[in-house]
Amino acid sequence: MRAARLISVVLLLQSRGSMTAAELAGELEVSERTVYRDMLALAEAGIPVYADQGRHGGYRLVGGFRTRLTGITKDEAEALFLAGLDGPADQMGLADVVASTRLKLLAALPEPLREAPGRTSRRFHLDIPGWWTDAEPPPLLIELARAVWADREIEIVYRENARTVRPYGLVLKGGVWYLVATVRERFRTYRVNRITSLRETGAVFTRDESFDLAGMWAESSARFVASMFRDEITVRLGPDAMRSLRRVAEPPAVERARAAAGEPDGQGWVVTVLPVENLDVAFDQLLRLGPEAEVLEPPELRARLKDSAERLAALYQR
Repeated sequence: MRAARLISVVLLLQSRGSMTAAELAGELEVSERTVYRDMLALAEAGIPVYADQGRHGGYRLVGGFRTRLTGITKDEAEALFLAGLDGPADQMGLADVVASTRLKLLAALPEPLREAPGRTSRRFHLDIPGWWTDAEPPPLLIELARAVWADREIEIVYRENARTVRPYGLVLKGGVWYLVATVRERFRTYRVNRITSLRETGAVFTRDESFDLAGMWAESSARFVASMFRDEITVRLGPDAMRSLRRVAEPPAVERARAAAGEPDGQGWVVTVLPVENLDVAFDQLLRLGPEAEVLEPPELRARLKDSAERLAALYQR
């Protein structure tokens, strides 16, 4: 433990140039007294570290000294691809590994480039969770991540049903974690916060190296969206409604409606077919479009909107 901390001290000084004992203590989460002892140990080991006195003082390495202790471990190399995703890395229990990786990368960068990570973080930030999503990670996420890393077969209880799965990957979508796993050689997707228990079976499975997590997720997402649209309605839309359609309907439905639109009439209105999840959802969507949308088919939806419009008009005529 101390050896790793001493290496971290050298890498910190190498990447930042100068740090006070208080700054080092805060970075390493130790006391300043421990930092003083570590500095003595480094000096005794032949590391050219010295202390500047005064207001702008601090510990430094003799100019030009560079350690070669920047080799990245297997865990750190894997964590490198999570380096821009602090929240997800922390939720999966990889915050320390990611921090270590960044430190080694900073130490390996030449002097003119060391400010690049700081410049980037001050200008760009990726906020993964949705606005109304609970920021707390699912209770079993860390255990799932470990099983995914190690290709360990697990038994989970999902919606009160137990099943043995081979965990292939984890996906974060809209602030929600999903587990992609195989059950009897078929891929399934499970929402992690609905997994109530997890137990490793002790078996290690052989991963299909041709498996493409991103590709599989894109395909399953497309199938899911397509399966949502169980009905179609024929509508007549004004120019404003065509522009506003993207705010009330899913992108695939909007694309299909625009592709199916006929030629506009003299006022710019078009007749088209809009895929919808069901008629209740369609009712809400068309209410949001207001008088710029007219339902032609099916008749029951047209009648429902007509009744709603009449009641709304009566309300405002009082």
